[in-house]
Amino acid sequence: MSEAARGAGQRAVFLDRDGTVIEEAGYLDRLDRLVIFPWSIDAIRLLNRGGFSVVIVTNQAGIAKGLFDETFVQETHRLLDRKVSAAGGRIDGFYYCPHLPDASVESYRRACDCRKPMAGMIQAAARDLGIDVTRSFVVGDRWIDMEMAQRAGAAGVLVETGYGKTEATRPPKGFESTPIVANLIEATTWILKRDI
Repeated sequence: MSEAARGAGQRAVFLDRDGTVIEEAGYLDRLDRLVIFPWSIDAIRLLNRGGFSVVIVTNQAGIAKGLFDETFVQETHRLLDRKVSAAGGRIDGFYYCPHLPDASVESYRRACDCRKPMAGMIQAAARDLGIDVTRSFVVGDRWIDMEMAQRAGAAGVLVETGYGKTEATRPPKGFESTPIVANLIEATTWILKRDI
């Protein structure tokens, strides 16, 4: 790594939650439905060892639809954090968007800058954690994750877990060269081979 890069802000990997770190469960509304992919904790530990902050960024439209509340999402993140920590990994931050323009819960009805594919969650994490987004990555199973990466100035990697297998068959214009890998551990290997 160059001297200039060493002096720059912290590198991070922004991870989508559902379909990337944990199994896609539709709207996860009970803790007993949370299933962590078997490789996810190893991937997070490897990223930690590689000097990356790890940040979860997730749309949680179920809040806006009244399917669960923010307290449940925070409880879910505490559980995920405990499981990762107990296995020697570290998640540096959790950011979620509870909004929808047509939300059934009025207090969440708005167009916002935090809902993917907008870059608000990444920008907030960058401010809070001192992250250099231009030296960072986004891993997710949807093209909206890749668009969020592009808007923020980070590099994106699409995984074929969750919705990824279907998404990979139809890259939108401008994303044809996006790296596509099987899962988070393969994305981690790809990231750790880069020196940005």
